[in-house]
Amino acid sequence: MYCRNCGNVMDNNAVVCVKCGVPKGVGTNYCPNCGTSTVAGAVVCVNCGVSLAGPDPTAAQKSKLAAGLLGIFLGSLGVHNFYLGYTGKAVAQLLISLLSCGTLAIGSEIWGLVEGIMILTGSINKDAKGNPLKD
Repeated sequence: MYCRNCGNVMDNNAVVCVKCGVPKGVGTNYCPNCGTSTVAGAVVCVNCGVSLAGPDPTAAQKSKLAAGLLGIFLGSLGVHNFYLGYTGKAVAQLLISLLSCGTLAIGSEIWGLVEGIMILTGSINKDAKGNPLKD
């Protein structure tokens, strides 16, 4: 794998590039698959044909079962949304439950229950970064 910002070779488990310090997957200057310089706004690499947009193929997939169960049982606190990376929705659910001293928690719990069921049935099948959930 190559850094998308500087083109430096990166370890697949690296979080940031050791050369430029940019987080993995950030940047548009180089192809992450072959390290070739890319044109701004390009959709595919002209050298190897890999897609330059969309989900990160090297990212670890999150579990559909774990996310669904978190939504069903801890949905009023937004734990499933924190797990999937939807921090805005998660903070909203958490604040609704905590700031209302639990009086509005039933609404937030129904919201989490519905999202948990949607995750388990496949209606919600991607995390916040666009990576598919694993079964």
